[in-house]
Amino acid sequence: MRYIAMKTDDIRTNLATEQYLMNSGKLEPPFMLFYIEKPCIIVGRNQNTLEEINQKYCQEHNITITRRLSGGGAMYQDLGNMCFSFVVQADKQKFGDFKSLVKPVVDALHEMGATGAEVTGRNDIVINGKKFSGNAMYSRNGKTFSHGTLMFDVNTDSVADALNVPKDKIESKGIKSVRSRVTNIKPYLKPEYQELDTYQFRDELIKKIWGVATIEEAKAYEYELTAEDQAGIAEIEQKLYKNWDWVYGKSPEFSVQKRKHFDGGTIDARFQVEEGKIKELKIYGDFFGPGDVTELEDALRGQEYTPDKMIAVLTKLDLGKYFVGIAQEDVIDLLAYQH
Repeated sequence: MRYIAMKTDDIRTNLATEQYLMNSGKLEPPFMLFYIEKPCIIVGRNQNTLEEINQKYCQEHNITITRRLSGGGAMYQDLGNMCFSFVVQADKQKFGDFKSLVKPVVDALHEMGATGAEVTGRNDIVINGKKFSGNAMYSRNGKTFSHGTLMFDVNTDSVADALNVPKDKIESKGIKSVRSRVTNIKPYLKPEYQELDTYQFRDELIKKIWGVATIEEAKAYEYELTAEDQAGIAEIEQKLYKNWDWVYGKSPEFSVQKRKHFDGGTIDARFQVEEGKIKELKIYGDFFGPGDVTELEDALRGQEYTPDKMIAVLTKLDLGKYFVGIAQEDVIDLLAYQH
């Protein structure tokens, strides 16, 4: 079995690499990929992206958002997390059987001291009842990949903040994530492994899985991406993982209510969003203003339902004309962000 230790920390490049190698025929299954990323959230194929993320927090903290091909729930990752991916022939792997596929990883963790690590439920690896790994699977053209997170030294506060969906009332048919108690695996490892950084931890796992004493020996099994590979990966990355329409536009149709009381009155905005754009908007409330609020509704209708695009429209309008006694920035904050 070969492996690729990714040298980029961008989740979009890494997902594109996984997809490219699965479909290009350049590397015969089975093989594994290992990747470590800067802060990001990856939503499942059938999820409503905005229903899963704290959009304002993610924007303020430069958290990359993308969507993967596989199903399952949203996952937060940072440089304290290590991802692994198995690519196998579909006829040699029962779809949904995560336990047998991730066994080499679990066995390696046992060897490193985390003897209580076990696969439970549908697709999680847990220890002492707390989840530290979530996995998802995807099949196409006779091949299957299963990819998973492995929380080694993740900032768990950021997990809660980034995935803490605000309280606006969002209703959609998207698959919702099931939040679990999470933990890092690092404290459960033998003392000699608790001083490692995430990259060193990855190398130790590789050594254990391939049964070698040094990472130099393991490199005999490593696949190096070619210039041709890089070009194919870049094409997929632009087409999907960096594409707004794939990340947000593929979200199921949904509605959201944003309501807040100000000294100048209550604003109650009802959005209907389809293919990531505002299909319909109606603003109710007991506010006062000489302007007709339908002008504001018309201005936002058809725009992408993202803070940047909505703010660009709203800042060009004199909102005081519609909402006397309510500060312009307060109206923008209410309408453009989840709360």
